Amino acid sequence: MYQYDRRMARVSGIKGKRASEIASSIEEAVRVGRLQPGERLPAVRDLASTLGVSPATVASAYRVLQNRALIISRGRKGTLISERPPLAMPLPASVPEGVRNLAHGNPDPDLLPPLDPVLRRIDIGPRLYGEAVNDPSLIEAARALFESEGISGEHITVVAGALEGIELALESHPRLRYGDKIAVEDPCFPGVLDLLGALRLVTEPVRIDDMGALPTDVDKALRAGARALIITPRAQSPTGAALEDRRVRELRKLLREHPEVLLIEDDHAGPVAGHGALTLVTPESPQWVVIRSANKSLGPDLRLGLLAGDAASVARIEGRRLLGPGWVSHIQQRIVASLLSDRGTQRLLRKAADTYAARRGAMLGALADRGVRAHGKTGLNVWVPVADEQRSVQMLMEAGYAVRAGERFRIATPPGIRMTISTVSPDEADAIAGVVAGSLRPERGARPA
Repeated sequence: MYQYDRRMARVSGIKGKRASEIASSIEEAVRVGRLQPGERLPAVRDLASTLGVSPATVASAYRVLQNRALIISRGRKGTLISERPPLAMPLPASVPEGVRNLAHGNPDPDLLPPLDPVLRRIDIGPRLYGEAVNDPSLIEAARALFESEGISGEHITVVAGALEGIELALESHPRLRYGDKIAVEDPCFPGVLDLLGALRLVTEPVRIDDMGALPTDVDKALRAGARALIITPRAQSPTGAALEDRRVRELRKLLREHPEVLLIEDDHAGPVAGHGALTLVTPESPQWVVIRSANKSLGPDLRLGLLAGDAASVARIEGRRLLGPGWVSHIQQRIVASLLSDRGTQRLLRKAADTYAARRGAMLGALADRGVRAHGKTGLNVWVPVADEQRSVQMLMEAGYAVRAGERFRIATPPGIRMTISTVSPDEADAIAGVVAGSLRPERGARPA
């Protein structure tokens, strides 16, 4: 073990005589890719012996890194690099030339509204410090949108996408502290898990089915002390789950029993999800935030979300944002306001929702024809449970298709792969399903476990 750790320290570049130097060298090794997420670090005494320092010095360095969510302690499994370290790390290898990219999670560019006509008709004159941070025309459009879906539009602000809205809601909440539990769907969008790690909040996993979060798991998480519940009402990534009326009633009942819990709804796909808008929010909900992102429906580069919530939560979010960027660019806000009021855009959004539904249906049907169980009720992705993620990913890559392994999405649920179907025509679905089915069959000559 000592020789292994000595070699590892040399190869990964772990060095230093003081705790701050050791911590910095480990951070740099993660940042440049010499240490990978999930990789085990040397035991405290072994690294201390290798570096010629006291165990207390290494333990101090590890505490610094753990407080910054760069490493985690797993008891007998040792100390590991966090699966989601809050660092800008090397970009993953690009998809090889000639391989069909089904891993990206993007909308179909052909189903996004063109921006050139909008830019020609909106006023893009300068806005200065001290002016209103939210564009009145966008707030008016957002209010009409939320209230048409049974969500109060009395208090609304504009954020730079769904993740910023979630971050600001959590950061500004007066009852949240480092180490508090947050109930999240499992599997879940990796960005949410990364964010919670960076904020030093603890994930409390909640299993889901095609109707969303399981009430038994939500009840368990709330009884365990979760301070907030993050829910995706439709187009859940990666599974495509979407709330139904019965599930809404069940979850609302649980939330009424826990009025101290902050409810955050991440409606990131909105009108292109292929499912009507349902919400857990009621007129009696004490603490809530609903975020409608424009990134999937109008374009990822717009980086804009509409956020409705209770008066106190919205006021805190706006106050917290003023300490940083201040506001979302009014050029972006005016573009979105113009698109939301444009009839041509509304027709395109309906077409996009129908097209994505047809593509999901074709993929799910082709998989079912081969006996493959999969999920994709709404949204832009299909989730396929598999026994061996890496084998399935590799076989699909060799056949010319790049998909995402499920490990980045999962906390405690079984393995799977995520395929983005936003640009997959029904004609392609059959060939892709055949490869997926082949990847699930045992390797020739392998013995049953």
